[in-house]
Amino acid sequence: MLYRKPTFKDVEAIHKLVNDYAEKGLMLARSRNVLYETLRDMIVAEEDGRILGVGALHLVWDELAEIRALAVAPETVRKGVGRVLVAKLTEEAVELGVKTLFALTYQPEFFAKQGFNEANKDKLPHKVWKECINCPKFPNCDEIAMMKEI
Repeated sequence: MLYRKPTFKDVEAIHKLVNDYAEKGLMLARSRNVLYETLRDMIVAEEDGRILGVGALHLVWDELAEIRALAVAPETVRKGVGRVLVAKLTEEAVELGVKTLFALTYQPEFFAKQGFNEANKDKLPHKVWKECINCPKFPNCDEIAMMKEI
């Protein structure tokens, strides 16, 4: 499995992977526009020319970052791809000086296995919510906040 930064040619595969999960209510949908704008935030897992996983590190505020858009192809679930993506995003966060990582997720068990703890969403800075205005679930977010000090 190759883990690398994505290029423009990967956007369609990323869009399909993320939005297939979103259609099942397992994560939030991402538009192509958002994916193009945040391409530099992402890491993809590729094997035999296929994108089998994606995750993004979004810098939010002073020493605070979010892991978002984490998705793994169904045939590679439970094979360590998501774990490696989180580890690589965490390494990148450390290099940037991030002290706290968080994720808003419907899969808290996965993040707990990666060392994250459930947190009260009200404790997150207001900066975290600036993009939530565009979410169809705003203001009734049902995602679970998970945090990790690094």
